[in-house]
Amino acid sequence: MRSYLIGPLTRFGFAVAAVACLLDQASKLYLLFVFDLTNRPLRLGSFFDFVLTRNTGISYGLFQTQGAIGQWVLLGFKALAVLLLWLWLARSRDRLTALSLGLIVGGAVGNAIDRLAYGWVADFVFFHVSTATWQFRWYVFNLADVAIVAGVIGLLYESLAGERAQKAP
Repeated sequence: MRSYLIGPLTRFGFAVAAVACLLDQASKLYLLFVFDLTNRPLRLGSFFDFVLTRNTGISYGLFQTQGAIGQWVLLGFKALAVLLLWLWLARSRDRLTALSLGLIVGGAVGNAIDRLAYGWVADFVFFHVSTATWQFRWYVFNLADVAIVAGVIGLLYESLAGERAQKAP
């Protein structure tokens, strides 16, 4: 009988998730406690800054919560999502899917660690463009968010242009 939690590429997906989570947490720990980004925002050019944003919501600042109950609801939602993604990973048969799912799981776990440790997610990368007549400000994000977006792009690519998509009628 095949296990629902372990598949042929689970170890690979787990390694990807671990690396994504470790890189995310290392960057946050360095910027928060060594560089002290809380008191020293860093401008790296006319369009790129490191600033600390305490995100109490989910992606793009949606569903902001202020209390402990809201934070636990978001953690529960995240735990359920990670479990479902892990079940998908155990069934995956190609490396791109396993890589993509590993990136998403690693990013989700990295942000969940923040939520458990601080009650908010540490976001710090801020892209913006300003001219005399126009201004664009992107959301502040972190490496976990980059891993999640890269994973979603990989899954979209696999579903639209991958080997199984080409075999579809």
